[in-house]
Amino acid sequence: MQIIVVGGGAAGMMAAWSAAKEGAGVTLLEKNDRLGKKLYITGKGRCNVTNACGKDEFFTHLYRNPRFLYSAFDRFSNEDMMAFAEDHGTALKIERGQRVFPASDHASDIIKALKNALAEAGVSILHGAEAKKLLVQNGAVSGVRVQMAGADGKPKLQSLKADRVIIATGGLSYPGTGSTGDGYRFAEEAGHSVTPRQPSLVPLNARFEKPLSDRFSPKTLMGLSLKNVSIRMEQGGKTITEDFGEMLFTHFGVSGPLILSASALLGDALKEENTAKKGPVRLHLDLKPALTQEQLEARFIREAEAAGAKQLDTALSGWMPKALIPVILGWADVPSAIKMSSVSRTQRSALIGAVKDLLMVITSLRGYEEAVVTRGGVSVKEIDPKTMASKKLKGLFFAGEVLDLDASTGGFNLQIAWSTGYAAGKGAAGE
Repeated sequence: MQIIVVGGGAAGMMAAWSAAKEGAGVTLLEKNDRLGKKLYITGKGRCNVTNACGKDEFFTHLYRNPRFLYSAFDRFSNEDMMAFAEDHGTALKIERGQRVFPASDHASDIIKALKNALAEAGVSILHGAEAKKLLVQNGAVSGVRVQMAGADGKPKLQSLKADRVIIATGGLSYPGTGSTGDGYRFAEEAGHSVTPRQPSLVPLNARFEKPLSDRFSPKTLMGLSLKNVSIRMEQGGKTITEDFGEMLFTHFGVSGPLILSASALLGDALKEENTAKKGPVRLHLDLKPALTQEQLEARFIREAEAAGAKQLDTALSGWMPKALIPVILGWADVPSAIKMSSVSRTQRSALIGAVKDLLMVITSLRGYEEAVVTRGGVSVKEIDPKTMASKKLKGLFFAGEVLDLDASTGGFNLQIAWSTGYAAGKGAAGE
């Protein structure tokens, strides 16, 4: 059994190892000069390998087609991936939110573990090999048309024969790593449906609500990170998502873990036809989610009595980062030079309201260059969930981000790649 795996990322390397382990002859094609180029930058270079939470919780973090992943996850779970990494020489650690990282904090250690596994399994690796077309004969895949350097160093097309082909080319996110959507084209040429795609786990373009937007922009707060805050995204009064954690202001809007996870649920709401009909998507930011408005008012009154003649903007430095104070005062329309003890009841209520519900308008998603993953892809209705085999073309298999599967931040998307890659390798090897 000869198998070609197209794509040397997370899913492709796992698929190649899984197939070779079953005794198949495996050739792994990678268009770049090294394997796992995108893995090097995941988790800010640390590689959030997976998430160690239990199965029931794990599936609550999957946004698209979670049921499709049941079988593949059962065959190669987050626990299996952790065991795989450690069995191949990479110690792991578990951090906040059950996020799993290499103990060294170096993504290169995970890639090294995968390379060791591929070498032990006897996988042949071709770098600089760009798949151009699937070869089909008698209604089944027969190989891949590949462009790679010839003996003279010039790119040449050649046909590589195979009994089975696994497409693990990734999506459209981080195109600089080689994820340029080739897999979608291969799928469509094979008769597959590909669902609409958009960036996911991506920062958001945003502005403050008027009249605050006339005086301040997110750029005013660029680089400011907020911890232990809560956000609620809504449109037309209907909540889309809400969460608690950390966010970041940027020159164009907002980012950080809270924002990236929320972005996966905003794509449809931000379409022009939906904003025209339902209104803009709003971000409600609560800077003090652990305290009610009444508790904050009581705290303000106590501090005002103790502060005496202290200016309000100085007194508020104990409440929030200094850079945020002018924005809150601007939203509440309270002058900064006023003494804290002179703040009226109406002004106090407006200040507390701004602290508990600072409003921004989300204008759009950022692009694929900044997206962690792609939302949408090869329709899973046309894929066997146990083997990842195509229901359209014999001998063809899919794995990883090219599929219409995605999840929140925290290692869940990489686990999708590991699980589907493992299942595709075993399925292609003819288990």
